Amino acid sequence: MGAFDSMDIAATGANMSQTWLNVLANNIANINTVRPPDEEPFRAKLVVAQEVIGGHGTGGSGVEVTQLLDDQTDPLKVYDPGHPFADEEGYVLRPAVDLAVQMSDLIIAQRSYQLNIQVIQTSEETYQAALRIGQ
Repeated sequence: MGAFDSMDIAATGANMSQTWLNVLANNIANINTVRPPDEEPFRAKLVVAQEVIGGHGTGGSGVEVTQLLDDQTDPLKVYDPGHPFADEEGYVLRPAVDLAVQMSDLIIAQRSYQLNIQVIQTSEETYQAALRIGQ
């Protein structure tokens, strides 16, 4: 393990957390997005991440986002015949985005980001202190 590996690993975690935060923000922003009946309704995105395998097949080299998947939950069919995007039967398809789940995930992603940044800062302070020892 190199001298700066802890910073590199934490940086991959921070990058993954940033992607997750962006995806969650987009999901929340589109919670009420309605599209015409001939278009696919908005589907929440899911972040898929995995461990980065080290040089000798070992783990512990960080994490990376491998995919952004569409949530396969069926959209909500809401009766609203006056809506401009209602189908012939008066139904509108709304995204099946659960705000409580998105907000819970948002808190987890935010804490993950904060902790990874804290690891980077602590590592930097440790390296600075080590450099001062020889002075």
